[in-house]
Amino acid sequence: MKVTDHIKNANGKTLFSFEIVTPVKGKNIQDLYNNIDPLMEFNPPFIDVTTSREEYVYVEKDGLLDRKTVRKRPGTLGISVSLKHKYNIDPVPHILCGGFTKEETEYMLVDCHYLEIDNVVALRGDAMKHQKYFEPTKGGHTYACELVHQISDLNNGKFLHEENLTEFKTDFCIGVAGYPEKHMEAPSLQTDLKRLKAKVDAGADYVVTQMFFDNQKYFDFVKMAKEAGINIPIIPGIKPLAVNRHLQLLPHVFSIDLPEDLINAVDNCKNNAAVRQVGIEWAIQQSKELKEAGVPVLHYYSMGKSDNVQAIAQALF
Repeated sequence: MKVTDHIKNANGKTLFSFEIVTPVKGKNIQDLYNNIDPLMEFNPPFIDVTTSREEYVYVEKDGLLDRKTVRKRPGTLGISVSLKHKYNIDPVPHILCGGFTKEETEYMLVDCHYLEIDNVVALRGDAMKHQKYFEPTKGGHTYACELVHQISDLNNGKFLHEENLTEFKTDFCIGVAGYPEKHMEAPSLQTDLKRLKAKVDAGADYVVTQMFFDNQKYFDFVKMAKEAGINIPIIPGIKPLAVNRHLQLLPHVFSIDLPEDLINAVDNCKNNAAVRQVGIEWAIQQSKELKEAGVPVLHYYSMGKSDNVQAIAQALF
């Protein structure tokens, strides 16, 4: 079932969902199941499955360093199918611009269709570690908007190298990312909203936001989005703070602000166990306010660990 249909069928009730990170190559998938199992009691209608792009590693060869391209976290499609059959749940694989050609993207989408996966999230993806800014893959898309166009074309029976429309059509529900505090590369929030509107015009069906820790940022973002003509569901993305280092890491990596009350609470913690509890309590209060405001879904970034998300869900669902 499509994410938008899950929202419609909920009749105003706030749903619970979360995102998982694919295991590092060679890891046992049972570790992933062990973190998903405790969350199933809260009846998530769908689970997002991240996709990782290629990385460079250096291997010593004949006294020299030889650069190799590897994908450390493959298996997005396989894990998506395993979740669908193990939990009878709708997986939502992420489709990236970075690291994939347009042809590889088309193959992935066709495979998703064959495997009866109804939802995808279209993302540009991050720059590689050695890049200051995102650089498109040769033969790939530069912007998420272009990727949404490709998925929409396939929904209409248009393949990359076919001149005419075909009888084969996909029917993907397309999610895209939104940034309540703007994307780090956008010159302004208004410019970023124009880019989001372009993704909606290209065929996006719903938005999932980047993490935020001040709900007013989300409420203002939704209001501005509607004023810009964006009338699709906007799902808030929530990440529980987990370690002291997040005070420096999250603002730096995601270009977001942390509220002073949260910063002070973390500064008063003696260890990361205490920080984790602060993160849980903050996310519970965030989630309660968002739920009372009638958000369609509360979507949590679990990052491979579920104990804190479980504690939050127990307080709300």
